[in-house]
Amino acid sequence: MKQEAFETRYRDTWDRYEDCLQALRKSRRAGARTTAQTNRETTGETTGQTMGREFPALYRQICHHLALTRARRYSAGLEQRLSRLALDGHQHLYRTRLPFVTAFLRFFARDFPQAFRRHWRFTLAAHLVFYLPAVGMATGVLLKPDLIYSMISPADVASLESMYDPENRRLGRERQADTDLMMFGFYIYNNISIGFQTFAGGLLFGVGSVFYLVFNGIYLGAVAAHLTAAGFVETFYTFVIAHGAFELTAIAIFGAAGLKLGYSAIVPGRKRRWHAIRDAALQALPLVYGGTFMLLVAAFVEAFWSSTSWPPAGVKYAVGAVLWAFVYAYLLLPGRDES
Repeated sequence: MKQEAFETRYRDTWDRYEDCLQALRKSRRAGARTTAQTNRETTGETTGQTMGREFPALYRQICHHLALTRARRYSAGLEQRLSRLALDGHQHLYRTRLPFVTAFLRFFARDFPQAFRRHWRFTLAAHLVFYLPAVGMATGVLLKPDLIYSMISPADVASLESMYDPENRRLGRERQADTDLMMFGFYIYNNISIGFQTFAGGLLFGVGSVFYLVFNGIYLGAVAAHLTAAGFVETFYTFVIAHGAFELTAIAIFGAAGLKLGYSAIVPGRKRRWHAIRDAALQALPLVYGGTFMLLVAAFVEAFWSSTSWPPAGVKYAVGAVLWAFVYAYLLLPGRDES
């Protein structure tokens, strides 16, 4: 495309971008004035907020046009104009960055649940790939108990049974540390290792993510069915029900992020494959951040609540049920009016 045609085609976009920058500057100045002055400029502020919603998309277009200008060796004047616009936009983005606490709260109050719903196809697929093998394996072990040994060695099965012995003062994994705090660190390492394996496995065209989801699902189903058949129903389920709301859901969320990477590798569209994977990874980051935080919460609950044996079983079941309801209500409801 010749420079004249390029400028004609995108001049309105550049003008709109400059209008956005001016409106945002006015809005920022208005925010620094007194309340009385701000009240008199309500219309200007509303315009600034509207422009603010348009600004990120326009900024990306300006950066793209600047790259095209340089690649096609258009005139220095056009390159200088677009460079100035891109620099002004960059400065605006960094000058208006939200404080960390505000950004943190906004992310978990809105951005994370919106990302979960926005990628619903991948989150639904990850849940099915995780839970269906778990149900299938559990059914198989209940019908044929020896099937457990195809997944877990006899020594490990015996170790599992000892972990959930009702006589234990602490339930769950055999403790390699004397304090809940040290076990909290162990659970963080274990949980996040599984989560990031599941996410990174998506780079292998999604095969790795599917493998880790299926493997962990089968293992979960085998253990649950064996301990149920062995009579450790109360000790096992009171242990897993609370932290499982966060841990199992987070594993599925990491799986969804990995499946998104795999899909972009298989179907890159008009982009180069690596560019498609990179863009998909950026889009999946809210899932990764949110899933990581959920695994931290799961580790805390597992170390300080799940492993205790003093609360009555009814209390632990009730707390677990509330946490499961809370997790999915949180993922499905907040931020719907802004989606």
